[in-house]
Amino acid sequence: MSTETKATRHLHLEMMTRIEGEGGISIELENGALKNVTLDIFEPPRLFEAFLRGRSIDELPDIVARICGICPVAHQLTAAQAVEDALGITLSPDIRALRQLLYFGEWIQSHVLHIFFLQLPDLLGCPDALVVARDHPLKVQEALRMKKIGNHIMETVGGRAIHPVNVCVGGFYRAPSASVVKALRDDVAWLLEASLQTVPFLASLPLPKLEREVEFVSLSRPDEYAILDGSLSVGSARNLKVKDFERSFVERHVAHSNALRTECVGEDKSFFVGPLARLNFNRAQLLPKAQSAMAASGISWPSANPYAGVLARAIELVHSCEGALACIDSYQEPNPCRMPFKLKAGDGHGASEAPRGTLYHNYRINDRGLIEFARIVPPTAQNLRRMEDDLRLLIPGVIDRPDAEILAECEKVMRCYDPCVSCSVHAIRIKRTP
Repeated sequence: MSTETKATRHLHLEMMTRIEGEGGISIELENGALKNVTLDIFEPPRLFEAFLRGRSIDELPDIVARICGICPVAHQLTAAQAVEDALGITLSPDIRALRQLLYFGEWIQSHVLHIFFLQLPDLLGCPDALVVARDHPLKVQEALRMKKIGNHIMETVGGRAIHPVNVCVGGFYRAPSASVVKALRDDVAWLLEASLQTVPFLASLPLPKLEREVEFVSLSRPDEYAILDGSLSVGSARNLKVKDFERSFVERHVAHSNALRTECVGEDKSFFVGPLARLNFNRAQLLPKAQSAMAASGISWPSANPYAGVLARAIELVHSCEGALACIDSYQEPNPCRMPFKLKAGDGHGASEAPRGTLYHNYRINDRGLIEFARIVPPTAQNLRRMEDDLRLLIPGVIDRPDAEILAECEKVMRCYDPCVSCSVHAIRIKRTP
């Protein structure tokens, strides 16, 4: 809706749709030009960092899983990685491979959800996923099967698909048998073929363009497409240590948001994390079928167009299926499935690539294994300022359209980021009264 005076015009979207969490958009126009735009993140704060204090490291993975029902594994494995860093724990190759398979399962179900049910309606000109299901029933049925297989991988390794219960500091509470893991193979082989068809299907649809210069951030590794861990790549700077994350980025609070937003230290500028950033940095490390899918995508990589993010996700979906199949074929039950360790005081840092982008956790623990300090910086919090910057670039080009169309175009570019608002809300507003 909008309100107007002679010189000003206000547009307000009370609730963005087809995103995870609650937030709106406010636009102020003056004399026919954009004056200001804000992402109003009003979802109540989650306060996980506060109530983790005093908790045992054994409780940590199960608690942080509750931050998100879509990407619980990302929080679990990043939290475990940070504590393992503090305690000096090195995982065995078999444990690391099993964690990789679990993460692939989460990437698969999350990417399928976003591609087919959250963003595809925009690309097809449909108002919602129900209309997509009506007009393209076979495509939606296929997508539901794809998501179900990703969930099944998470259940097999993590114990359940939503808030898995098998991850612990040092590895897993128990490892699935080889026969149980091998039983996933036929479904994952079908999934790989379905994912290969997804890229040309999306490439056949018209993608809008939003030209802009932006600094990308992701993890990178020379030997694999970084998901579980890696060093930080920030613009032209590569191989930065994860423990230096807070030297590169700072969290700030703004009045219109319950989410802290992350900015580059000393530069007062936004940056971009997520599939597009990862592909721009790490496309040489994609597995062979994903490399072929990327070459056939019709996009000139690297790309700074946020709308190309849906194709980046589709290419990562191929990579995840290909990687999961390799994990299944080479699987050996870890023995032990949890690395031994001794408690000691320490400070640890962890980062992994959640489906939506780089996720950072930092914990300080005492010699009894209790958490004294926690910091969690989710990818959506890192993207929020960039998302507002994209709105500032978008709106002048659609400013002459009806109010509803302007707001609809704003929603579309926001959905390119697949924002998880619920992960991002860590701030709280305090009102003082006399």
